[in-house]
Amino acid sequence: CKVNSNGTPFWSGPKRAPDALSFNVDDALDMQYIVAAANLHAFNYGLKGERDPAIYRKVIESMEIPKFTPKSGVKIQINENEPVNSEKDDDNVDAIIASLPAPSSLAGVRLNPVDFEKDDDSNHHIDFITAASNLRAANYAITHADRHKTKQIAGKIIPAIATTTALAVGLVCLELYKLIDEKEKLEDYKNGFVNLALPFFGFSEPIAAAKQKYGETSWTLWDRFELDGNPTLQNILDWFKQTHQLEVQMVSQGVSMLWSAFVPQKKTADRLKMKMSELVEHVSKKPIPPWTKNLLVEVMVNDENDEDVEVGLSEERATKAYLLGRT
Repeated sequence: CKVNSNGTPFWSGPKRAPDALSFNVDDALDMQYIVAAANLHAFNYGLKGERDPAIYRKVIESMEIPKFTPKSGVKIQINENEPVNSEKDDDNVDAIIASLPAPSSLAGVRLNPVDFEKDDDSNHHIDFITAASNLRAANYAITHADRHKTKQIAGKIIPAIATTTALAVGLVCLELYKLIDEKEKLEDYKNGFVNLALPFFGFSEPIAAAKQKYGETSWTLWDRFELDGNPTLQNILDWFKQTHQLEVQMVSQGVSMLWSAFVPQKKTADRLKMKMSELVEHVSKKPIPPWTKNLLVEVMVNDENDEDVEVGLSEERATKAYLLGRT
């Protein structure tokens, strides 16, 4: 048994010696990890996922899973003041880089990043985090956390008292009634400040949205340009040029750059002819969900003096009702 410089065993006190886990196809936690990880990898490569455990079981039962054997010659850093040998790490990194395929062989390959979303129970995000963290906990004999607790921690959810939440929702609903009643004066609306512990209730008139300007046009973040008919990218560029004398330099949606002025001519020619809905799906490699009513698209533009200009959002009402604009 390794001992520290003071003579006490290394694996003592807060340090727990890890135990290796044996994979069991009948263990729900083991299978949850396999299913969630496989679906996340499938999403990365643009493949269709699979939820049926029977399919995974069939594949796993045909595999020979090697028994875990600890690596020999691994040096444990007993004293925190000991220098860490980074040469081996550098060698490992070099070996990994050398094993990568040539960039020329990856033409057309596109990987999709997984953006964490805690509230979609079908995307396997919370399932994977729950399974991975609990398996890690099992290595060290730490109590498992259920899915609800994991979601709270991973999603940084702050618990709220039901009465406070109900009060906030009630105040929001009062303001919505004013919108339905089409009240136009700013003083008709109210900001609410509440502290139930004191208790304190305060209300104030909201401040008008800040105005910005391009050319002779003033706008706020609530303003919209409205377009109809699911136009092509070329239609959008022409519309900004002819109607607002603005030169579009870049069009993007979320993390996807749909088009920019420095895109090669071949790609530009292909994309200019595409409808906006088609272009978004083509670039993102993902279908637009059928329930989508608005699609936020950011547009960077220059004025006639080739200066960057901030413009308001524009609403493109297309077959699926899209939103086009600059935030």
